[in-house]
Amino acid sequence: MLEYFYQGGPVMYPLLFCSLLSLTVVIERGIFWIREKRCRDRRSLDRFMTLVEENNLDGAKEVAQLTNDFVIRVMVCGILHREFSLRDALQMRADEEIARMKRYLPVLDTMITLSPLLGILGTVIGIIYSFQMLGTLGVEHPRLITVGIAQALITTAFGLIIAIFSLIPYNYFLSKVEKAALEVEQYGTSLEIILEKNRNGTNVIP
Repeated sequence: MLEYFYQGGPVMYPLLFCSLLSLTVVIERGIFWIREKRCRDRRSLDRFMTLVEENNLDGAKEVAQLTNDFVIRVMVCGILHREFSLRDALQMRADEEIARMKRYLPVLDTMITLSPLLGILGTVIGIIYSFQMLGTLGVEHPRLITVGIAQALITTAFGLIIAIFSLIPYNYFLSKVEKAALEVEQYGTSLEIILEKNRNGTNVIP
C-alpha cells in the first residue's frame, strides 16, 4: 500500500488528508447516532402526548424532564411558547435539532466531490510527466514513461475509492436526518391539533 502511495506522487498527500477527514466524520456521526438511539424514549413520548391530550401540561413537562428524547424537546418548546406562537416555537426548536444532526455532513459532502477532482488532477499531472519524458528521452526508456502513467491511474483510483466509501455513510446519515425531521413534523402537527382542541374545550378531561 505504501508503494502505491509513493507512486501516486504529491497529490496523494491531499488525498490522504481527505480520507482521514472523511473517516473522522463517519466515526463521529456514527457515535452520534448510536447515542441518539439510546436516548430515544417512545414510552415517555407516548405518555407525554397523552398528558397533553388530557390537558395536563404540567404533568407533560415533568415527563419531559426525565428523558432526553429529541422529539420531546421540540414538543416542550412548543408548549412553553404556545401563548405566543406555537408553530414558530416548534419550527425554531426543530431547526436546532436538525442542524445538530446535520453537523459535519457538509464536510463529508465536500470530500465526496473533492476526492475525485484531486484524483483527476493527479491523472493530469501524471500524463504531463509521461509526455515530458517521452519528448525528452524518446521511446528508449519506457519505464520512465510508465511511471507517469502509473501515477495517473493510482491517484484516480484512490480519489474514487475515497468518494465511494464516503458516499455510502453520507446517504445513510442523511436518510436518518430526513426520518427524524419527518417524525418531528408529524408529532408537531399532532401537538397543534391537540392544543387547539383543548383551547376550544372539546377535549378537556374534568
